[in-house]
Amino acid sequence: MALPSADLGDGTYRNPVLDADWSDPDVLRVGDDFYLTASSFGRAPGLPLLHSRDLVNWTLVGHALQRLEPAAEFGRPRHDRGVWAPSLRHHDDRFWIFWGDPDHGIFQINAPAIRGPWTPPHLVKEGKGLIDACPLWDEESGEAYLVHAWAKSRAGVKNRLTGHRMRPDGTGLLDEGKVIVDADRIPGWFTLEGPKAYRHDGWFWIFAPAGGVETGWQGVLRSRGFFGPYEERVVLEQGNTPVNGPHQGGWVRTATGEDWFLHFQQRGAYGRVVHLQPMRWAGDGAGGEDWPVLGDAAVPVAVHRKPDLPSQPPSAPATDDDFPGGRFGRQWQWTANPQDGWAPQHSGDGLRLSCVRVRDRRDPQDPCDVPDPYDLRTLPHVLTQRLPGGAATVEVALRLDSEEPGARAGLAVLGDAYRWIGLQREPDGSVRLVHRFAEPVAPGATAAPMEQRTAERDAAPACEAPDGRARLWIEIGAGARCRFSCDVGGGRQPSGQVFAATPWRWVGALLGLFALAPDGGGHAGAATFTRFRVTATR
Repeated sequence: MALPSADLGDGTYRNPVLDADWSDPDVLRVGDDFYLTASSFGRAPGLPLLHSRDLVNWTLVGHALQRLEPAAEFGRPRHDRGVWAPSLRHHDDRFWIFWGDPDHGIFQINAPAIRGPWTPPHLVKEGKGLIDACPLWDEESGEAYLVHAWAKSRAGVKNRLTGHRMRPDGTGLLDEGKVIVDADRIPGWFTLEGPKAYRHDGWFWIFAPAGGVETGWQGVLRSRGFFGPYEERVVLEQGNTPVNGPHQGGWVRTATGEDWFLHFQQRGAYGRVVHLQPMRWAGDGAGGEDWPVLGDAAVPVAVHRKPDLPSQPPSAPATDDDFPGGRFGRQWQWTANPQDGWAPQHSGDGLRLSCVRVRDRRDPQDPCDVPDPYDLRTLPHVLTQRLPGGAATVEVALRLDSEEPGARAGLAVLGDAYRWIGLQREPDGSVRLVHRFAEPVAPGATAAPMEQRTAERDAAPACEAPDGRARLWIEIGAGARCRFSCDVGGGRQPSGQVFAATPWRWVGALLGLFALAPDGGGHAGAATFTRFRVTATR
């Protein structure tokens, strides 16, 4: 572990407990174990699975989704599409994950154990704009239900929740669905989404955020019947804290009866970091029944007593990698479904990536046409992990093994704009260190079509790397401002100006490793990465 745990070691913790882009978290307890999953959008493998024994110290134990469906559509990057806001449940001795893909519909997978084997994705409800799906098995009645939200970009509607009766085996729905909450009828509420359904104390409860990812709040709705009518209450909002838009997550109860709520905070290029809030039940002071109260009187806590659970060693999801046997760790994901030829080659000295050939896609007849065929935002074989949420230094060693002119490999900060530093083989056979960047079509144009984006440009003059080797660094400071440096044999030197990392529309910036070669015949060779490290500097 290179990045610090949120555990302060004195019986307290600090927020965020997951200081990186673990977007739209949902949490579950089974016995003494807590599990969490999060949105993975278009990356593969998807649906990360995290484990904890105390809700503060988390480790990444795997992924539930090896390939996205439809497989062909996710053969190239779909950075903001794919898996949105999954729900994690345990029913009938199986783990279940439901999610909405805004372009295809609601899917589910299930498994007998958290590490699998997980079933292939099953389409529960087909349609455009169906997002944020959550199942509910009512143990009192034996009925099963499903609730989901809507994406206006695909369906033309939003700010409402639709409920269905569901087959108990989760394979399909039993009705056409009914709008059970129309937030257009709730004064001041907009963008109601992300529902998580529960049965508690004779009520149906739906925890659902509203107000948008950057400025919203957490709402709770309750009804005596699943299909309503529901009454609502705001239970967590920013108040006078620096935690903007605190919302969208899951409620969990410990074995000792304590209640806790995990939710995200949108932090620009860092993505959606995860906070842990205490939760209690309290009446309204007028004889009314209890409602949940989150945080410190409905505002987020920064530091708080840890849950009343056995002490655990400090831990955080892995970032470092020595690539033993040429394999990469669980923290890495491809930017699209992996294809034949991408698998790392067995190597005793690091991660040996094939220099995957890049086809020139500037053909005007090509619907995937982009101004630069080497644009990292459009390439599926970039290996990524999350940008750390705090100040940190990233470093890796690189050797360019390919002898082919034009072959390149490097370390990138990847987002709507990106920058990379690495090595490139020249026509005369020499190797040069290059530092390049690409900017978005316009400030804030996070959803701009790829064909409108500008091509890569030099961020600093190239210099010779006589041994075909380099040590590369990225220093990440406040505001995700990144400074690049390198060592090609004469000591560490800064390279280029500061670069402010940028997110995609819904996804935080990523760290990436890649190896590319120009389109053509022959063997493209490979590049080898060793000793990847992410070290906190705060």
